[in-house]
Amino acid sequence: MISMMIEDCLDHLGYDVVAVASHLDDGLEKARTLDIDVAVLDVNLHGKLSYPIAEMLVDRHIPFIFATGYGRAGLPENLRNVLVVTKPFREQQLADALRAATAGASTSGMDPLAR
Repeated sequence: MISMMIEDCLDHLGYDVVAVASHLDDGLEKARTLDIDVAVLDVNLHGKLSYPIAEMLVDRHIPFIFATGYGRAGLPENLRNVLVVTKPFREQQLADALRAATAGASTSGMDPLAR
């Protein structure tokens, strides 16, 4: 349900959704092989943490954000500089975070979007 809502928001914001993955293995394969400009990751994918996907995106220099109910506190130290949009969020918050991530702001360590 939530991924469909995020897809709708992304479509409304003018993004083309090239893939959706609800399981870790599927997400890893897509992060490794697809041509991606920016990604939105949920921390929890059916009970598994998406951190390996995040690390793959870092290795490929693909900007991304976390959209999660856990907030920044639950992130491992090596991913704490990634922008976080805390669920529930508004479309404008998602747009602002994606814009900041693609502008390189995700490495600043400052995250005005996290609650």
